[in-house]
Order: sequence, then structure tokens, then C-alpha cells
Amino acid sequence: MTMKPIDYIIIGVVAVVIGLVLFYIHKAKKKGVKCIGCPDGGNCSGNCSGCSGNCSCKH
Repeated sequence: MTMKPIDYIIIGVVAVVIGLVLFYIHKAKKKGVKCIGCPDGGNCSGNCSGCSGNCSCKH
């Protein structure tokens, strides 16, 4: 089965999104954020497995 041009566009968009996510994670880890995605991630103890939407990271 031959790939159509739209398939290449979709693959490219997905690759860019994954690349941006990996860049964000790398940048956050370099800054010392322990719980990426947690609002208080920079001040976190590092145990945010129980984080919910309103996390205070005081585990």
C-alpha cells in the first residue's frame, strides 16, 4: 500500500509534537523540576505520584 501525501504530513506533525514534548521535558529537568506538569514542581520533594489537578506537592 502506497502512502499518500497526507500521511507524510501527519507523520511530520506527530514527530514535531513528540520532539517539542521531549525538548520541554529536557529543559524542565535541567532547571531541576522534579514533578513535570505539577504546578509546584519546582518546589516539590520529588514524590508526586499522587498528584491530582490541584497538587501542592507536600507529600
